[in-house]
Amino acid sequence: MHIDMDAFYSSVEQRENPTLIGKPVIVGADPKEGKGRGVVMGCSYEARKLGVHSALPISIAYRLCPNGVYLPPNFTRYEQASEQIIQLLRTFSEKLEQMSIDEAFLDITEKVSSFDEAAALAETIKREIREKAKLTCSIGIARTKLSRKSPPTSRNPTA
Repeated sequence: MHIDMDAFYSSVEQRENPTLIGKPVIVGADPKEGKGRGVVMGCSYEARKLGVHSALPISIAYRLCPNGVYLPPNFTRYEQASEQIIQLLRTFSEKLEQMSIDEAFLDITEKVSSFDEAAALAETIKREIREKAKLTCSIGIARTKLSRKSPPTSRNPTA
């Protein structure tokens, strides 16, 4: 399985400050009213609908979304959320490879015997993350690690 947290940085910020839910949240450099330097580290889906995305120059993000909520990164908060997710994932399999702060591969070959069982386990993992960490994720399933690094979960076991 490839587990990728959804809009991780902005989702963590929205979890910590529910007044941000539903707003275009942009985590990254200070836009300084469109004259700032630096990039977008991450953003909410509301900001993405306006054309904002990770690694976009912050000055362009500001032009696309001048009424967005711009937040400086809080690395301690993101690391704590990431650690919580990784510990939760380890309860499903010790064969875990963390790829970044918000994604990991989980080997479940010894836990399931069919794609349907893997899909059911993916739903269980998503539910646990949603309930315990108050965050959402996308999970891709495939026979090999390299062929799965793209959501969404597919019913095609060779995808």
